[in-house]
Amino acid sequence: MTRRTTATIAACSALALGLTGYGLSAASAAPRYTGTFTFKLIASPGIAKCLPKARGQAWITPHSLNDTMKVQLWGMPANAQFDLFVIQTPNKPFGVSWYQSDINVNKSGTGVATVQGIFDKETFSVSPGGTVTFKPTHQFHLGVWFNDPKLPFKLGCEPAAKSPIVTPFNGEQHAGIQVVNTANFPANKGPLSKVTR
Repeated sequence: MTRRTTATIAACSALALGLTGYGLSAASAAPRYTGTFTFKLIASPGIAKCLPKARGQAWITPHSLNDTMKVQLWGMPANAQFDLFVIQTPNKPFGVSWYQSDINVNKSGTGVATVQGIFDKETFSVSPGGTVTFKPTHQFHLGVWFNDPKLPFKLGCEPAAKSPIVTPFNGEQHAGIQVVNTANFPANKGPLSKVTR
């Protein structure tokens, strides 16, 4: 190896170390967002009679640009499918609602989904024009719906209904009733309002 080659390698190594050091100092100067806010989802009205163990838990971790939300369900019918929404109010009529993810549960009735987005005190929707017009409206609650409207009917969750109740809370706008929500928080102060970045 010549002196020139050795000098070139040394110079490149020094440059690489300098860049690495710069990256580390830049990263350490960036703000750190730590802490996860967690809360429960409870059985929706009437669900405890047909699914006495139905419940959920959510974890929201704020980051610099957006948030990560994990939602887990327990006590559900085996191998069923559900739909997760961010909603304005936890119970009917639910208000402005935003479809987030499917949640599929296993044979033990447990399922989980993780989504990325804005799930904090800044969560809102607005429609300044078009087919619908409404002012900025916050959505601070979560709700989960049966994907198949026939399933809650078969389970006896709709005792007064003569046929399955159909709601628009899935991708085909042909879902069942709500199974869990965040009505354990006030209607105008849902759990997402407590998360900050």
